[in-house]
Amino acid sequence: MPGVPELDDVAGEEVPAEELHHLPSLRNQRGQAHVNHDLSSVSWLAAPPFSGGYHTGVLRVDGAALGAQRYRWKPWGTRREHRSAQVTVVTDTSLAYDADELLWRIEVTNERAEPATVEVTQELFAPIGHSETGWGWLHTVPWNAEDQYDYHALERIRETTRAGAERTPYLLGSGPRRLRLGRPRPPGIQRDEETAPMLLEFELPRHVSADTVYPHTSAVRGAVRDLRCTGPDSRSGAADSLLLDHPGPVVLTDDVELTLEAFPLAPGLEFGLEFRADDPGHDGVLLTHGNHPDSLQLGLADGRLWLGICGERELADQPVAAGRWHRLRVRLDADHASLHLDGREVARTGHWTRAARWRSSVEDGVLAIVDSRSPARAGYAFGVPPDELVADGAGGRATWRRELGPGESIVLGVACGYGTDAEQVAVAARRAAGAIEPALAATADAWRQLWRSAFTPDNAEFSGHLPTLHSPDPELARAYYMGALLVLYMRNIRVGRSGRPVFLTGGPRLGATTTYFWDHTEWSRMYAMLEPAGLREWLLRALSGHYDASFGFDVWGGGSLGNYYVSNDYSLFRLVEHYVGVTGDVAFLAEPAGDRSVLEHVERLAYGFAGRRTAATGGVLADYGPDAWGVLECVPNYVHAMASFNAAYVHMLRSYAGLLRFLGRDDEADRADTEAGELAGAVLGLCAGGGRWHIARPGGRDTIGHVLDFGLVAASLHDDLPQDRRDEMVAFVVDSLLAGPWMRALAADDPIAPFSDRPDHGAGGAFGAWPGVTAYGLAKLGRPDLAVGVLRRTPRAASGALWGQAMEIVPGGVPSGDGVSADADPVVRVAGRGVANRDSIAGAATTEAVIAGLFGVEPGYTSLSSSVPRPATVTAPDPGIGVLANLNLRPAPEPLPAPAGAAR
Repeated sequence: MPGVPELDDVAGEEVPAEELHHLPSLRNQRGQAHVNHDLSSVSWLAAPPFSGGYHTGVLRVDGAALGAQRYRWKPWGTRREHRSAQVTVVTDTSLAYDADELLWRIEVTNERAEPATVEVTQELFAPIGHSETGWGWLHTVPWNAEDQYDYHALERIRETTRAGAERTPYLLGSGPRRLRLGRPRPPGIQRDEETAPMLLEFELPRHVSADTVYPHTSAVRGAVRDLRCTGPDSRSGAADSLLLDHPGPVVLTDDVELTLEAFPLAPGLEFGLEFRADDPGHDGVLLTHGNHPDSLQLGLADGRLWLGICGERELADQPVAAGRWHRLRVRLDADHASLHLDGREVARTGHWTRAARWRSSVEDGVLAIVDSRSPARAGYAFGVPPDELVADGAGGRATWRRELGPGESIVLGVACGYGTDAEQVAVAARRAAGAIEPALAATADAWRQLWRSAFTPDNAEFSGHLPTLHSPDPELARAYYMGALLVLYMRNIRVGRSGRPVFLTGGPRLGATTTYFWDHTEWSRMYAMLEPAGLREWLLRALSGHYDASFGFDVWGGGSLGNYYVSNDYSLFRLVEHYVGVTGDVAFLAEPAGDRSVLEHVERLAYGFAGRRTAATGGVLADYGPDAWGVLECVPNYVHAMASFNAAYVHMLRSYAGLLRFLGRDDEADRADTEAGELAGAVLGLCAGGGRWHIARPGGRDTIGHVLDFGLVAASLHDDLPQDRRDEMVAFVVDSLLAGPWMRALAADDPIAPFSDRPDHGAGGAFGAWPGVTAYGLAKLGRPDLAVGVLRRTPRAASGALWGQAMEIVPGGVPSGDGVSADADPVVRVAGRGVANRDSIAGAATTEAVIAGLFGVEPGYTSLSSSVPRPATVTAPDPGIGVLANLNLRPAPEPLPAPAGAAR
């Protein structure tokens, strides 16, 4: 049976552009980026401390910006292709393996039957900034106005890279946002409805790093009257005057905030008001429409008004007078916004490419670009000198003209280096561009070597290694190795700052330095096998932080991120358990992590349910309260006491009991087992029949059909479930969740489904981890045959690369021939809507399900006391699955002495 395949054969199929909703990513060992709709441009570059704004520029052939018709992703880069009767253009774009360099190989072929002069023009933008701070989930991106994060605005600009869309307006976002006078809210989602699900169409939560500093925090000091909005009917029937309920002037001081209507912006819309500045020397905000960086904003700085929108901020060319009423007017057009003071235009925004922040020049054949707001420097160099190289605004352009015979091609090498030393950047770019073929080949070879190392004991790249699957089932093997590749693809050796590699949660567009606790849990055994030293270090950082008030942390700055997730106790408990179980490093439990030892954290996590019991939901189950953002975010009724994480606590208590027995603390172990039994009974009491589960809330119960309940109940309570309940759960998954090569997170007929339209946790698709979680649950319920069926189909859903955060189901297609789903076999693709990540490490749950579910390799606390030798090779009970070899499970040393007093 075959073993480790060649990396070139694992993933990366050519895909027509029309089949992709979320375009491929680029990654190296330092950062990440996105390719765009044209043949060369790149956006969302993030390689801390460097990040890139806007995009790098489109390629034109004979004056036309051509769209990519086909994409082919590989870990080392993305190929884009366009074919016509006149020319074929093929480009390869790559991030150099361990360098701050973007590489392009551009090949243009004359497809005519006669010779032709072909003109190739490449735009050259490098709007790159440098920042040591602001690296949260919503990370630093440089704009003309300042460094900030704005997903929606940058995605609108990416859309202008489509063929024929270059001049498409990008200034105004869609969707209603709330108008406010005075003190601005920090950028982030408007939570005027505290229980609203997070659908993310127009706004984002404030998941920024603790060191992020916002430029404007207070209101102006003055007064406003006669605020009116005129123009297109985009205000849902609002009255012309926006201050009808506020007679007389509205007086603003530092902390005053007046909330008005919510409505979308549109071209032709105008805001008019009268404003009196009582303290013109005080910097503050006068008006905001929404609170994202791309929102319309009006403020005062150094006595002059400023107008901000979509990454631009323009300062009025004259000051305002103290104590005098001024008439202000803001007009919005499709491609610009203007500010008028007392009937005169005093400020106007422009196109992002103008020379507002970056300056470009041609120096010794290199286009050099300087950031005026940071020490970032960039340079473009060329393997074939262009016939024309022009510096223009925030970048420039290079043009080549060649007479090509029929079928003849020209190959161009272009490299963009970035750093803080302009001379070093230019030297590196010249070297790479002058040998573009070897540079690209070296990057691909480095990825291939990383791949081989991942399965090789005592390799030079990792502190451990992964097991090798030998399977007669090529599709199952492909799913296994794709999950392993996903882990390697998310590896980064710079952002952790300690020298140990870290594995990022998602991106690009989000999370250039972020690790979520929950997502790492989905591949926790693999993590412990592949990179035990890195996991040990990561766990000490995670346990030392505020895991009771965040979903993860920024590995660059070390700070906590986001809101609390109810999965945190389960996630961190399982990660510690699998680290200790795989490595035998029992001494780790005595390590200090913040104000506790690791062992004390483990006990705290195992008993995390105890402080959450409420009489309103029965007094036994953990009640997580009414905020859906802490669980599944977009499922409004998945709150309070749900089966999933209460079942997880049963597993945690029983595993903790096994650890206590290993440590010789039998009385405490008996107590943990007793409490686990009581909690297990309460969870089973939530069974609603038909494989669905109740949610207990104050005043009643809801019934829901969600994969999370299936996955965690099957994983944690499989031995407690009677056979009829097992059968119902399996039937529910097969009949209501599985769909073609993927699945739904929420049953389509669930009453809450219409209110949960997100393709990761709702009925429109499923998170990258859910098929692996489901397969593991099916195996634990005695159906490894169905588990294999789920896993082996997942490669067909990867949109030519690897699985993303949200995999959406596109209805239609042909009937399924495998008998698993009665639905028509739908198309499944990596979702682009809903602010989803192209890459998500949670998809490695497919590989984890093979290791733990199909082969039963589950080292944990209960296995520490076993005297049975740990095998290096395991054969699956079903011969059609194969053999798992090269396991690196290490024996445990003697137990630690019991601590003097463990915290409860």
